[in-house]
Amino acid sequence: MNTEFYQYVKKLHLYVEHQSRKTARLEKMVLELQQEIAAIKERPPVQIGNIEYKFDQLKVETLEGTLNIGLNPSELDGIEDFSVDQKSVNVPIPPKQLFKRTIEIETALNQYLESDLENIYRGAQTELGISVDDSYFEFIKNDIKKQLSGRVAQHLQEQSSSERGTELSPQLNEKVIDLLKQEIQNGVFLFLKNLPDSVKEGRS
Repeated sequence: MNTEFYQYVKKLHLYVEHQSRKTARLEKMVLELQQEIAAIKERPPVQIGNIEYKFDQLKVETLEGTLNIGLNPSELDGIEDFSVDQKSVNVPIPPKQLFKRTIEIETALNQYLESDLENIYRGAQTELGISVDDSYFEFIKNDIKKQLSGRVAQHLQEQSSSERGTELSPQLNEKVIDLLKQEIQNGVFLFLKNLPDSVKEGRS
């Protein structure tokens, strides 16, 4: 009987020791987590203002008007007006609808760029009576693609201001696509028209 009791006490002692070690490990982990949280809280806050400032700089350097590729210095005054117009839109589209329609419209316009942009590029040169190096074609194409997301969202917001209810009409996509196709055509024409004479050939 004494032997059994001794074995029981021994096992109980070992169990208590095991639980004590486990508790000590957990306490150590909790302490480390508390220290990490405290360190995170002491970090300086993210300077959102600086990020916005850099973005504004980038926008000024890369924004080509409303798809006016190769914006001339004389046209920079229009950027401020364009920004004011953007801020005046106060009828937001629900994020899910905006995302879905932006993807749909961008997909359609990217297909349009692949199938029609080269003809637009050639046609504008013919209309202007000039010939320019083909390297400009890829530049124009890439520049338009960089602006698509912003322009699609802008047009969606503007056009949706006349919509009633929470559901946007199916025709809205086509309307925005048509508007941007016209912007693309005008943008290519204006870019080629405003190129320096030194890079143009065969002006009539």
